Amino acid sequence: MDPPHLQPETLEERIIYWAIAGTWGFYLLGGLYILSPALGWSLALLAVCRRLGLAESTQIDLKPLPAGIWVWILSMALMAITLIVGHINFDLGIALTIKSFIGWMKGWALMAIFAFIGAAMRVRPAIIYRASGHLALQTLLITPFLMLAAKIGLPARLYVSPLQIVGGPGPEFFSVMLYTVEPTTGAARWLFFAPWAPAAACIASTAFVFALFERSAAWKITGIVAAIAVCLLSQSRMALVVVPLVLLLTLVLSNASHPVTFATFAVSTMVTLPSGQLIWQKFETLQNSFASARASSSRVRATLQNIAWHRWQNEAPYFGHGTVERGPHLVEYMPIGSHHTWYGLLYVKGLIGMLTLAIPMAWTLVELTAKAQADRTARCALGILLVLVMFSFGENLEILVYLFWPGMVIVGTAMKRPFRNPYRSRLGSGYSADLKPRYIHA
Repeated sequence: MDPPHLQPETLEERIIYWAIAGTWGFYLLGGLYILSPALGWSLALLAVCRRLGLAESTQIDLKPLPAGIWVWILSMALMAITLIVGHINFDLGIALTIKSFIGWMKGWALMAIFAFIGAAMRVRPAIIYRASGHLALQTLLITPFLMLAAKIGLPARLYVSPLQIVGGPGPEFFSVMLYTVEPTTGAARWLFFAPWAPAAACIASTAFVFALFERSAAWKITGIVAAIAVCLLSQSRMALVVVPLVLLLTLVLSNASHPVTFATFAVSTMVTLPSGQLIWQKFETLQNSFASARASSSRVRATLQNIAWHRWQNEAPYFGHGTVERGPHLVEYMPIGSHHTWYGLLYVKGLIGMLTLAIPMAWTLVELTAKAQADRTARCALGILLVLVMFSFGENLEILVYLFWPGMVIVGTAMKRPFRNPYRSRLGSGYSADLKPRYIHA
């Protein structure tokens, strides 16, 4: 069991711990969007220097990188090449190409970078869980003031940080917001330290997974309560589906090799098969209710996806358009290629660009599922990946990696861990069968 006062030990652990625990401070300074690329590329450079013998590497694991990490690195590198080809095809110019490449370095590249950090550096998962718990406590303490601000009518936006001068996707990434108001209903929604409310729910969902694997009961409860509070106050429809579904899927996939899982699946199939049509009708009803809960938002998202799909097919099927484009009034001038990871990749980077994310995510999902049968860290990483996969159908992961990067560190840490036999546990010099179901937090 982790000690109640868990402390960072290595340089990378201290940096990552304070980067997570200090999230609210960086947010108030307007530097949260700047922090993750600076942190990621700096730590990655340090890891490379250690492996090349250019920096101190005492007690540092210098084993070869696992194959899955190379899949991430090579895939993101290919995405950068695809990006450049798309710019050349549409003659977008050197200046815009450089700007987009820098955007890639601050976005998609960080998914591979932080996975590499998790695999190449000594970062204990418990440190990330505990730092997330400290952030959760701060969030719980701040939440009543955010709710009071909306209640008494304080300005929604306090200020935009002057750090916006460094450049970014928009002022919302450097703004300090107390809350926002839903245009259609006039109700308040809370963003916390995210650029918009559903993004806050996405990060809260990853924090929920961290909390499940925290060994301290006090910090576990704190993390779970804070994550649920953020999901509810952000009023994200996606979070209401993702959190329970990830909990269930992680439990099922972590026990995929267990006989009980197969038996349960077989019985469930036989029971539900005769009622398949009724279940499908219930699903369609639920889906319609989900869309109608915020009809205007659903309409805009659906229209953006249709525009992106048709223009990708007809104009740039392989390498994409190179950049997003402002949409028409019909979609409230939202950029084409936003609000959906996969449609966005197809529109901006084409089929090849979409595959550069689909392949490493599929590889990682299979690898983590296999390791999760007997590895606690892999179960956490699997839960994180499931959150990202589900939110990829409602959010653009590229733009949010600066917030969910701790999850990619956990993914990298799990990918460097060896495969273990799920049916055997070491007892002295021998082995004994372990047929008990493995709970996700065990």
